Amino acid sequence: MKWRGIASYYHDNFEGRLTASGELFRQNRLTAAHPFLPMGTIVRVVNLQNGRSTVVRINDRGPHVPGRIIDLSRAAAMELGIVENGTVEVEVSIVAGAQ
Repeated sequence: MKWRGIASYYHDNFEGRLTASGELFRQNRLTAAHPFLPMGTIVRVVNLQNGRSTVVRINDRGPHVPGRIIDLSRAAAMELGIVENGTVEVEVSIVAGAQ
């Protein structure tokens, strides 16, 4: 399956907070929040503006802003080149199911 929509990234002030999976949020890890995919699902996220992609593990629920489909850690946002803008249109696809 593939989904298209707007991605955003967690602001640094979430560092160290508990995620929905029970682990601590770490901005330097390749993780993301998704509204319904099972925790531990591995997804590829492609920035549709510049073609850059990254692979992240779902470890939280969100985003909690209408119209957004995934919230990325800062590390993932940097790989996609979206830190300055904060949001971008992306395509999300499952690489592997929950571990």
